[in-house]
Amino acid sequence: MTSTIARAAILAPRRSGLQHWLRSFRNMLVWNLVRLRLFLPTLILVQAFTGAGLVLGFSMLYSSISPAQVLFLGTGAVVITLVTVGIVMGPQLIAEQRLSGSYDWFASLPVPRSASAAAWTMFNVVVALPGAAAALLAVQLRFDADLHISVLIVPAVLLVLLTGTLIGYAYAHVLPNPRTISLISQVMIFVVFGFAPIAYPAENLPNWLSSAHAYLPFAHMGDVIRAGLTVGLVDNVGRSFVVLGAWALVAGMTATWAIGRRS
Repeated sequence: MTSTIARAAILAPRRSGLQHWLRSFRNMLVWNLVRLRLFLPTLILVQAFTGAGLVLGFSMLYSSISPAQVLFLGTGAVVITLVTVGIVMGPQLIAEQRLSGSYDWFASLPVPRSASAAAWTMFNVVVALPGAAAALLAVQLRFDADLHISVLIVPAVLLVLLTGTLIGYAYAHVLPNPRTISLISQVMIFVVFGFAPIAYPAENLPNWLSSAHAYLPFAHMGDVIRAGLTVGLVDNVGRSFVVLGAWALVAGMTATWAIGRRS
């Protein structure tokens, strides 16, 4: 009997280590793609139209637009398309899971929480990049913007997506009421579009609100993306990377705590 148990323990698959994490990441990514396969083409198309529409629609607010304003508008549209996927769509899906009663089942899946979050972030990359590309194409065709794409854009895009995803993950798992989650996601859209210096300089805001954005993530999202797409428009981008990294870390820890508390 003892030898049988020992043999079973040896043959049982390991549920820790890098190999288990990578396998879990792959499985969760495939699972997200499959479960949203009917919704995915529409979502990508909507993101592409959103990216182009932000550039063309916001430009109508200006009677005349300067080269700097064009760069802010184009890079701001990129940021908005990147961040709204994780900070708005993800929480709404979690709210739907709570309403349908499937939330506890998803939380019980035998995968590391970090692998699940990483898979959802990679899914967001698939969804958000067409919208970002559409925004850049629109600003280039409409205004012939003076864009200078550098290698910095790769870590900038990944960090913006990761931070937005984890912030959405955090408040969606902390808040127990799905209707509250949906309400917060709508408020997030309002804040990002209207009161965050993403598509315009922070100097346009009142001093108190501009100072608050020095510690909030949204302005820093705009700065790291602009640093990867323009030259001379952003200073001290290192601080923005640090602030976003801190937000991602805190949001990830908060989401982990909230999921663990309900497990």
